[in-house]
Amino acid sequence: MRLASTETRRRSWWRENQQTLTPYIFLIPGVLFFMVYVIVPIFESFWLSGFKWDGLGEREWIGAANYVELMDDPAFYTSLKNNVIWLVLYLLAIPAGLFIAIFLNQKVVGIRAYKSLFFFPFVISQVVVGLIFAWFYAPNFGLFYILIEKITGSGVALLADPDLVTYGIIAAGLWPQIAYCMILYLTGLNAVDPEQIEAARLDNAKGFKMLWYVILPQLRPATFLAMVVTVIGALRSFDLVSIMTDGGPFGSSRVLSFYMFEQALSEYGYRMGYGASIAVVLFLIMMVFISGFIGKMVSDERGGN
Repeated sequence: MRLASTETRRRSWWRENQQTLTPYIFLIPGVLFFMVYVIVPIFESFWLSGFKWDGLGEREWIGAANYVELMDDPAFYTSLKNNVIWLVLYLLAIPAGLFIAIFLNQKVVGIRAYKSLFFFPFVISQVVVGLIFAWFYAPNFGLFYILIEKITGSGVALLADPDLVTYGIIAAGLWPQIAYCMILYLTGLNAVDPEQIEAARLDNAKGFKMLWYVILPQLRPATFLAMVVTVIGALRSFDLVSIMTDGGPFGSSRVLSFYMFEQALSEYGYRMGYGASIAVVLFLIMMVFISGFIGKMVSDERGGN
């Protein structure tokens, strides 16, 4: 009898709390994976940055020596400068994606075909994007080289010019990034309240005023997500640099993520600790921007309430 009553109590307790506990049961696997593959490696990177280690032998604790060396490393400053350029120019993807989304947010014949064409860069691999633009910029036979040669009389080997190479790679990265921002804004435009649009039209609001005062405030969630994804994409720009120039010419197109790879995992010496210190700097820069965006979003939400 006691066993039966205990079992009954357990079943009744589960039925009473089932709706409350179910979300946590589904969240536990995701949280565990996030802890193991994201949070723990972040702290390990901080810890590893204090060592001199080749990845196989014994580790030697050297404290902040890796960070002191970074302060005198010209390649680090070149990578940091390139990341700043990436960050500034990559943000152009947000207004470009917005205006393309507004253009495509129409009900006309053939608009789905146009949407597919603009969406296409997002679905192809970054490796493919890098190869396409490497051929596009190629001397003698690349379309960009031929066009510049016809206009100015002499072609420009963009990926071989230390002063221009970073801008060429950024242009390649903007192609799929604009498509991604466009998708975010198209989703946001579908949620815009049509009653507010009609009310604004009755008040003779149109053009830029309609966009600024009526549409953009309703697109804040999409804008926030586009900002975060674009900033992260700009700061961790590795694949296009690796495919298109391998950091060249003369290391002029390096970014922090690529320089970290060079120091930690390439033939430059397998300096795991030094690579971890570069990763920590990159992580802190990302956290500054992302924390700022989150703080702004929270303050806006509180102000709106």
